[in-house]
Amino acid sequence: MKLSIDPIQSREITKLALPAIAGLSSQMVVALVNTAMVGRLERTEVQLAAMGLGYLATMAITSMFSSLATGTHVLAARRQGEGNLIGVGEVLNNSLFVCLILGLIFGALGYFFSYEIIDIFSKDAEVALAGGAYMRYQFIGLPFFLLIVAYLGFFFGIGHTKVFMISAILVNVMNIVFNYLFIFGHLGFPRMELAGAGLASSMSMILGWLFFVLVTFSGYYRKHYKYYSQFKISKEAISQIVKISLPVSLQNILILLGFLVFVAITGILGTVQQAASDVVINALFISIMPCFGFGIAAQTLVGQSLGKNDQSLAHDYGYETAKLATIFTIVVGLVFVLAPDWIILLITTKKEVIDTARPILQIAGVAQVFYASGIIFANALQAGGATLYVMFVEVLTHWIIFLPLTYIFGVTLGWGLRGAWCALPAYILMYTALNYLKFRSSSWITVRM
Repeated sequence: MKLSIDPIQSREITKLALPAIAGLSSQMVVALVNTAMVGRLERTEVQLAAMGLGYLATMAITSMFSSLATGTHVLAARRQGEGNLIGVGEVLNNSLFVCLILGLIFGALGYFFSYEIIDIFSKDAEVALAGGAYMRYQFIGLPFFLLIVAYLGFFFGIGHTKVFMISAILVNVMNIVFNYLFIFGHLGFPRMELAGAGLASSMSMILGWLFFVLVTFSGYYRKHYKYYSQFKISKEAISQIVKISLPVSLQNILILLGFLVFVAITGILGTVQQAASDVVINALFISIMPCFGFGIAAQTLVGQSLGKNDQSLAHDYGYETAKLATIFTIVVGLVFVLAPDWIILLITTKKEVIDTARPILQIAGVAQVFYASGIIFANALQAGGATLYVMFVEVLTHWIIFLPLTYIFGVTLGWGLRGAWCALPAYILMYTALNYLKFRSSSWITVRM
């Protein structure tokens, strides 16, 4: 691997990565705006607590099934590289079928049992009531969310990430508009408070689904991929999508649960320490989200190269994307280390939390530099079908290394919050090293689809 940047390959990578980064960034913005709007309601602490619980409960479901985008993405990219455009259309059709069935089943279950689900996590009746209503309206949009997941996998696979960017901006802007209307009851709409945020989310998902339907009915895509004219259910295609997606699904759930455990451990150290950790985790999304955008580009280009049976090019795209993403995290790391208050003040103005968060953001700033390449190599391995290996690495480094070291350094040895966060570099270095060693070999390329 050369350290210099290849100008031709880097242009191809950024052409795919930048729209993906823009789309992912718009999701961050809407999350912050949603929290700010709900934070302006009466009984703020109840509303925010209910929103947090409802969000985590629905996130568990969406994390489980959003991995279908990976299965669709990987297969679509491979078929695109092979020049099998009809096969790409077949992947989309079967992904839509699976997502629709799962969306209807779990959307209905979530809608009818939302209050029972929220009761498991909250003993406060007021929080449970508000959170249950929020979840119920969010689950209405689950079938449309999963259909969007299928479309995203298709467009990522063929390398048209600009479609995702446009859809994400549309969905998230309309989500903010609907929030304004339904949370506060403006312009004659009913004032629904937190439940209005759930309804706004679902309505924006419906609009997002309609956008993809319109785009896929355009002449260019229908002519080339013939997904609607040659619609058929293929057990083989469904099996491949599920086989690739299932390890990613388990990985997503374990990551979510892992960070909940991490935050719980920091809570043992104190309320301020836990709040500071939440601030730093939110700050890290500034770095991680763009890395996911580069990961989408890597997964597309590596997958298409494997479809062309060009293993050398697949390796080149993986390395080149890792270099570009690392340059980005170095820049972010310098800001985190040299000017941490610039970032922290965007999230909180409480002096005690700022003082506590400052040193751990600096630790995270150094560690996240190496995380970029780990994410890229993981996405490249997934493009080759090695999703089970990537899941194994995540389980090993997250649950066997990161979380135990967090408790040992922070609680057992009495090193406090800084000690707990020193587990992060150990986790990231091991995660990146294991993914790199696998990617450097050619064993993952032997996976056939």
